[in-house]
Amino acid sequence: MSTRQVRIDRPLRWDLPYDPAMTSAIVAELLNVAPFCDMPPEAFSASVPLTGILLNDCRILELQPGDFIVREGDYGSSAFLIIDGEALVSLNSLPAEFLGRKKQKQRGFSNGLSQGWGKALAQIWKNHRRAEVHVPEPYHSNANQPLQIRRDGDQTRVFLHDIPRIMAAHETKTLTPGEIFGEVSAMTRSPRSATVIAKSAMRVLEIRWQGFREMMKRHSSMKVHIDQQYRQNNLQEHLRETPMFQHLSPHQIQRIADATIFETFGTFQWDQNFKSTKQQDISTRIQAEPIIVAQGEYVNGLMLIRNGFARLSRRHGHGEQTITYLGRGKSIGLREIHHNWKHGEQTPWLLNLRALGYVDVLQIPTEVVEEVLLPSLPADHQPFPLPTQPELASGNFRRKTQRKEIIEPNFIEFLVENRFVNGREAMVIDLDRCTRCDDCVRACASTHDNNPRFNRQGEIYDHWMVTQACMHCLDPVCMIGCPTGAIGREQDTGVVTINDQTCIGCQACANSCPYGNIQMVEIQTAKGQPIQDFDGLPILKATKCDLCSDQLGGPACLRACPHDALIRIDLTHTDDITNWSRR
Repeated sequence: MSTRQVRIDRPLRWDLPYDPAMTSAIVAELLNVAPFCDMPPEAFSASVPLTGILLNDCRILELQPGDFIVREGDYGSSAFLIIDGEALVSLNSLPAEFLGRKKQKQRGFSNGLSQGWGKALAQIWKNHRRAEVHVPEPYHSNANQPLQIRRDGDQTRVFLHDIPRIMAAHETKTLTPGEIFGEVSAMTRSPRSATVIAKSAMRVLEIRWQGFREMMKRHSSMKVHIDQQYRQNNLQEHLRETPMFQHLSPHQIQRIADATIFETFGTFQWDQNFKSTKQQDISTRIQAEPIIVAQGEYVNGLMLIRNGFARLSRRHGHGEQTITYLGRGKSIGLREIHHNWKHGEQTPWLLNLRALGYVDVLQIPTEVVEEVLLPSLPADHQPFPLPTQPELASGNFRRKTQRKEIIEPNFIEFLVENRFVNGREAMVIDLDRCTRCDDCVRACASTHDNNPRFNRQGEIYDHWMVTQACMHCLDPVCMIGCPTGAIGREQDTGVVTINDQTCIGCQACANSCPYGNIQMVEIQTAKGQPIQDFDGLPILKATKCDLCSDQLGGPACLRACPHDALIRIDLTHTDDITNWSRR
């Protein structure tokens, strides 16, 4: 048996640069621009120098007036620095159709009239007999449309036609060279809070979050700027909306915000290796997850989950047993801190907390929690008590409150391992009740012009199947990278939809979806003629479940099931899962 070893170069972070077109000459130019000219090279490590970040983690965007840089509601992974030219920030929301998104028109009663019902009924006989029928009309053919599309080399640019007229109706702010924007969304994985449009011809440096984070770590002024922006514009509002802090005064909120530490754990683009890590055994996967809180160590603060998901587990034999998961708005540490403050003990962390993919954590130091929060903490927010050390020693400790029913641990494990905890509107089928009649599929096809938007298959636990349909995720990685804004989340409903007109078939969303719930289809006319480009290649469009967002009664699949075997459910709410699974 051969023992010869295969040797290869160790993969490095910058094997694939952000933009292969970046050159040393462009980097040399950037080093003369603020803030880079103020960053001493010695502040950076030899393995990750500033020149390397600019060369491998950045790209130059050449923009024309009206070009979108970021859209409100989009998810992104980069920050932007204006090199030259000016940009406009819309301080209030632009209409959905201005952003390349679909303006929903719900079928049903309209202004008290029955016209909507007629349209809904007419749909039954107006559906196309063929699948994936699309009107072969390019979006930009109508010169009166405010949103236009143009080709720029191998890039697709979306721009607003007639900026002065459109933006006159909206309050705006002008950004000038040297200003940074988009950094908070990039670092917190949150939706863009405003739309930014090129006001003039301009050059913008886009810095992906990995490189931007390195700059923040190495250059104090950059970090101070970002921290101030986050604390002023985001952190205090987040704290005020957290129930345990709502009784505090503005001064106390300010005190907590000033002391809060912002931390990130895990991989931002977790979807890229999700499918491969699923094949590993459970113990290997858990050990590979970044540790946020380690069981048995000193409780250094109250941890608030800002974004993402984390696994709560305890040591069990030679491995770890999953207890539950924590998502946005959840916290850990109050129970231990409150116990130690009240009894003068030093109980350590009782459980492990690990990052599932990517997690933003706000850490409020223990001494600040004890000083500001605990003395006035309302009774209804006080945590479940821990046994004191004398009680543990005597064995006389009894529960002072009733233990809540918890979801079956193996079901929790199933949800966590498949990352279904990301789903806000997951389709779950009870296979004991389902007769495989396919009424749900036919209803979906009827609602979408004979084009079904889901597959009645998926991962199975016991007799529950999480069906292969868009879950309208809490962390929608499919929305990152769409060049035209065709895929977006409706702000009012949270539904993720695709605008057929502005979808260019680039497959970015389908490739990003970790669950395979977005399909690329070849489109055709009502007569069955394939729609192709001038090179004879088929035109593709992205399709997926849109929760029947334009229907009066909601998801057609749910309404059509004759056996009550199907539900759309938020898998982040374990209580709802428990109630439904035990019905």
